[in-house]
Amino acid sequence: MNRVTPGFIRTEADEVQYNLHVMLRFDLERDLISGRLDTRDLVEAWNARFLKDFGVAVDRPANGVLQDVHWSVGLFGYFPTYALGNVYAGCLNQALRSAVPDLDRSLAQGDATPATEWLRENVQRHGGLLPPVQVIEAASGQTVSPEPLLDYLEQKFSRIYGL
Repeated sequence: MNRVTPGFIRTEADEVQYNLHVMLRFDLERDLISGRLDTRDLVEAWNARFLKDFGVAVDRPANGVLQDVHWSVGLFGYFPTYALGNVYAGCLNQALRSAVPDLDRSLAQGDATPATEWLRENVQRHGGLLPPVQVIEAASGQTVSPEPLLDYLEQKFSRIYGL
């Protein structure tokens, strides 16, 4: 769960590298849609970008461009929503931890009540009444930004890896 290691498959990526997988796909989608990248060159572009970003050469198409079904079924523009969800989660995590300072102790004791109560009151009660960004901003008390996610990742993995 806490190991950071390059991997081919987005859905198996660690939380540090997951968004790199999303950015790779977003950039290639953008280039395909704009006409800067032809579909005939997609495998080569994927493999080059993957090697550049992750330092690992793709060994077969199933570990590269063919691993996701999104493109083959026409789902373009979808990948950024995964990264946006992580940004939202970072904002909520920071706000929850501020509101419930002993959260880790409660969770370690098997008591998720403080977390579920906070989420119910600050997120879930809105249902579909508000756009997601408004829910996150109201719950976190701040404008949505990647900083809380980046702070979380830096703090967690600095402790684990002594960075």
